[in-house]
Amino acid sequence: MQRKITLAQVIRIADIADYVGQEVTVKGWVYAKTGKGRLQFVRVRDGSGQVQFVAFKKEIDPEYFEVVKGLTQESSVIVTGEVRADERAEGFPSGFEVGMKSIELVQEAMEYPISPKEHGTEFLMDRRHLWLRSTQQWAIIRIRATIIKALRDWLDNEGFIGVDTPIITPAAGEETTTLFNIDYFGEEAYLAQTGQLYNEANMMAHGKVYCFGPTFRAEKSKTRRHLIEFWMLEPEIAYCTLEELMEIEEQMVAYVVQQVLEKNQQELAVLERDTAVLEKITAPFARISYDDAVDKLKERYEKETNPEQKELLEIEWGEDFGSPHETALAEMFEKPVFVYNYPSAVKAFYMQPVDGRPEVCRSVDLLAPEGYGEIIGGSERIYDADLLEKKIEEHGFTRENYAWYIELRNYGSVPHSGFGIGIERTVAWICGLPHIRETIPYPRLLNRKYP
Repeated sequence: MQRKITLAQVIRIADIADYVGQEVTVKGWVYAKTGKGRLQFVRVRDGSGQVQFVAFKKEIDPEYFEVVKGLTQESSVIVTGEVRADERAEGFPSGFEVGMKSIELVQEAMEYPISPKEHGTEFLMDRRHLWLRSTQQWAIIRIRATIIKALRDWLDNEGFIGVDTPIITPAAGEETTTLFNIDYFGEEAYLAQTGQLYNEANMMAHGKVYCFGPTFRAEKSKTRRHLIEFWMLEPEIAYCTLEELMEIEEQMVAYVVQQVLEKNQQELAVLERDTAVLEKITAPFARISYDDAVDKLKERYEKETNPEQKELLEIEWGEDFGSPHETALAEMFEKPVFVYNYPSAVKAFYMQPVDGRPEVCRSVDLLAPEGYGEIIGGSERIYDADLLEKKIEEHGFTRENYAWYIELRNYGSVPHSGFGIGIERTVAWICGLPHIRETIPYPRLLNRKYP
């Protein structure tokens, strides 16, 4: 039966509180259906939220009631009814239900493969295009959207200009071992590991800039923190020291967390996230040097009694931190912590050496609490052309691929700094997720490029 509904106002479920006592129409999909005999409950979602429609046989046209009885999960429907306030009613937002008056079946869905029962991760990842409709995944992606908007809003309000950078590049931005090669009309090129080098050119034009886009690392890693394709937001600032850079980072991160707490309470509740932890995220954040961090890790190593954990915590000065080291360090603080002045050997070629300690560079990582590790990496950039050229040579890179980047230092070079914040790691931390794969709609993992 097809019966057109035209009388009631079409609304977003998210706005349902504004329509108590009024007749409304919702266009959406059946999330779930329960009930027996004369009383049927239909949970409808429209992308903005979920609400329960109540169909009582004696209060609805018999033809409509038959449609309700035959509904399948994810069938698309247009439903009309009167909004009622009910504290017991579940949904997003909660506390409201709708007494159904009519329903139009737009398309009857086939048997839906994702049921309320438990499914394995691989099963769900193979059906990621459908899994995105589930309540938890819906909540994660909405929080992701808030995080991205908050990052851009904060930077825009602080005078930064968003400038796009290329995805196809002729040279490495980080290290050659994680480059994705592509054939560029017979010439070798790569997918961008970062937009930073180009953003330094943008910075020389605009002073304070940021780029935002996908980045690619051909890294054969299966850890819960790594993706092959991920999104990164990268600000670059002229006349900026490492200390000033840390102030920018902490103010920005604190603002982002505050925005999520303000705008995504129902999504955080869906994820059962402990918001008390997030409420502590206010500037300033603690700052420790790499030297001090190694000392703290060695102390932790000496106290560790679990042999397997002890082995993971072992470290010597000059080595980069792995996930166990970052987790151990972050556990010492309630809020994110800055670790600065890493050994030059474990960082990118473009980072400014510390005066009097060339083996150390003016770099900084921001480690999130609760075991989530690095979410931001940044540094002061080398601004002397001769030193930059020397570093490029030391790393074995081809100078001609970086000629334009070196040339920036010949026309009004200034001390400058920048950082990159990984969107997916930030989402994982704020949402409290155990694995990064749920933080992006279609994750690209070592053994997954489908769907």
